[in-house]
Formats: sequence, C-alpha cells, structure tokens
Amino acid sequence: MQIRTRLTLLFTLLVAALLLAFASTVYFTSSETREDEYFKRLKQQASTKANLLFDTKIDPNVLQLIYKNAPNALFQEEVAIYDTVFHLLYHDAVEIDKVKETRGMIDKIIAQKEMQFYINDLQVVGFLYEHQGKHYVITAAARDEYGLTKLATLRNTIVVALLISLVIIFFAGRFLAKKTLQPVSSLVSNVKEITATNLDLRVDEGNRKDEIAALAITFNEMLNRLEHSFDAQKDFVSNISHELRTPLTAMLAELQLTTEKERSNEEYKQAIAHAISDTQKLIRLSNSLLDLAKANYDQTEIAFKPIRLDELLLDARADVLHNQFLYKVKITFEREIEEDSDITVRGNEYLLKVAFINLMENGCKFSEDHESTVSITYDPQNILLRFSDRGIGISPDELPHIFTPFYRGANKNFTGGNGIGLSLTKKIIALHGGLVAVSSREKEGTIFTLTLPHR
Repeated sequence: MQIRTRLTLLFTLLVAALLLAFASTVYFTSSETREDEYFKRLKQQASTKANLLFDTKIDPNVLQLIYKNAPNALFQEEVAIYDTVFHLLYHDAVEIDKVKETRGMIDKIIAQKEMQFYINDLQVVGFLYEHQGKHYVITAAARDEYGLTKLATLRNTIVVALLISLVIIFFAGRFLAKKTLQPVSSLVSNVKEITATNLDLRVDEGNRKDEIAALAITFNEMLNRLEHSFDAQKDFVSNISHELRTPLTAMLAELQLTTEKERSNEEYKQAIAHAISDTQKLIRLSNSLLDLAKANYDQTEIAFKPIRLDELLLDARADVLHNQFLYKVKITFEREIEEDSDITVRGNEYLLKVAFINLMENGCKFSEDHESTVSITYDPQNILLRFSDRGIGISPDELPHIFTPFYRGANKNFTGGNGIGLSLTKKIIALHGGLVAVSSREKEGTIFTLTLPHR
C-alpha cells in the first residue's frame, strides 16, 4: 500500500472517529434530554389533573370525557389516581389501562416516593402526591410521539451527514496527502535521474526546514561522499596504472633489448640487476597498496589491543635498519616512563608499525646523513611522537599536498618512491583516533608530530 493511500485512510478514519464520537454525543445527549423532559411533563400533567379533581372538584366523568375527546387521545397521557391502600379513585380510561397497576407497584411507588420506567414503548411515571394531609399515588403513561419523531429525524440527519462527510473527508485527505508527499515524489524523480555517470546532480532541498528537506539534505550529503569516493577511486586506479606501467615497461624494454642479440656476461648481469630493481619497486608498490587497503577498512573490521609504543618503535627501527644498513634511527625519551599505561595505546600493531617505518625511512631517505630521530613524550590524555630529520625539507607550496596518495614533489629527483607512504601513515593514525602534524624548512629538515590517545 502506498504511503499516500495509507495517510488518506488514516486521516479519514481519524476524522470519522471524531465525527462519530461527536455525533453520538449529540444524539445520546438529545435522547436523554428528551426522556427527562417527557418524564417531567408526564408528572406535571398528572399533577394538574389531580389538582383539577381535588381542588376544583371537577366531576371525574368530565375529565374522562375531555381525555376521550382530545384530538390526540391515542398519544395523550393516561393518568390514574389511587389511595395508599390501592383503591382506584380516578382513571382516564379504565377500559384501556395502559399501565395495569398492581398492589406491588403501588407499594413500591409509596416506598420510593417516585418511579420512572418503561412499559414497551410507553414512558411511565409514578409518584406520591399529597393533598390536605392525605397521600395519593398517581401514575401517568404515554408515548412521546413528537419527541421520538424529532429524535429519529436527528438520527437520520446525523447518519446522512456523516456519510457525506466521510466522502468529502476521504477526497480532502487524498488531496492533502498528495500535496504533502509532493516533495517526496519530486525527490524520487530526481533520484531516478542520478546514476554513476552523473553523480554531480543533486536533489532539490526545498525550504531546508521540514523533514523532507532534511532527507534531501542528507541524501545530497551522501551523494557528495559517493562522488568524492568515485573520484578518489578513479584517481587511485589511474595512479596505480601509471605506477605499475612504469616499472613493467622498463622491465619489458630491458628484457627485449637483452634478447635481441648475444651479449657478454657482464651485460646480462646488468640487465638482470635492472629487472630485479624494477621487480623490487613493484613489490614495494604492491605492499604499499595492500597496506593502504588495510588502512581503509572499517575500524570494526580491524583487531585492536593494548600496545606499548616504545616497544613497537624499537621493532620498527630494527626492521628499517635490517632493510637499509646505511640508515640510522635514534629513539629518545623526553619524559621518564613511570607506568606502562603512560605510553600504551589501543591499536593495531601491524598498521602502527607500518606508519612508524614509513616516517623513519622518509627521514633517513631524504637526509644526506641518512639519519632520523624519534622523540617520545606523553600527557594524561595523549602520547606525542616526533619524527625529525635534517634533510632537504619540503617547500611551502608542496606541504599541503604531501598526504595526497601518489603525490610526488620536487624530492622525487632526490630519491625514488611511489607517493603512498605519507597518505598511508595519515590514514593509519586517523584510524587510531590520532592526528598528524608536519613542519618543515627547505634544506633544514622536517618534523612529523603524531598525537595518539591512550585509549
């Protein structure tokens, strides 16, 4: 069922329920009011007839004649008067006797002083009447033909009005639901036009105030993220293709030239060395891409545990020196470690180690003395690591771009690389809730500062 239809039905049912409750209240209130008024009228008419009989001494036969000759005698009040010992003193029409009083009924009226009840469709009132110190029991019965006719007319009017109102309410509700959901229909139409080839399109955000506008704004924000992700993916694939093509092309050209004619052993060794060098570049690039993919995982997909950063830095230093025996890495502690928790973080050991190795190798790679210094300090909330070198530095123009994947600045002429290390490092630190800051001066050196929370 469509939301528009559901809203229409709910609106119709709600208003119908309210109208039905209102109409029922009006009808039953009118019914009770008619009943009470007619009981009072019966009592009044009976009291008037008793006064005529006892005070003005009108002959009972005259009262009976008036009753029988009345134009609406069929619906006129029938009055009977008894004394307290059940002797009939007066009756409008004994031969009809609508109430058919009994001794038990008279005794009950005397006990309760007044009774109101129904006999079939007749309303009957019985009450104790006092005159000159004597008590009499009077009953009066009749059918409120006029009042019941008015009540039936009211009931029919309410039913017809309710049915007509329901039809009007249904179409009004359908119109209002359509009007209310018009922004949703527009949103759906706009969304259908958006595909992977035109992610730059956005849906109309309307007045930017109501819930539909909030949905449109949220959807546009999602499209912004998707567009950014698609663009990043395109750039990533393009950069990977370029990075892979260069060593593969070099290897292919080297091997093709080598196989064109017979060469000396020395020339074959040189060709093999070049192929090995290009292969190593491909391996380093593949490893970097795998590490970058791991750093892009959802945090819930990565295993975290408490890690002492001083021990992890020593392991990273050992790996760097093992791979490049000419490199030198110094680790210094600016504060004395009092407890393990002072330099413990909750993180992934492999990824943090990759980040530390990248910064150590960068410091050594871009320095004439191939030396990098790591300083450790901490405060109650964070651990601060500074990776510094006395290398060639980074120009102010290039500094904002160094964390962009595959970006290579002027330093590419100084040494090789693939431009993944720093972007990978930043992703890893961000994954651990930390921050990376950098300051650099050309020909003086660079300092990378990592801030990692204890927990």
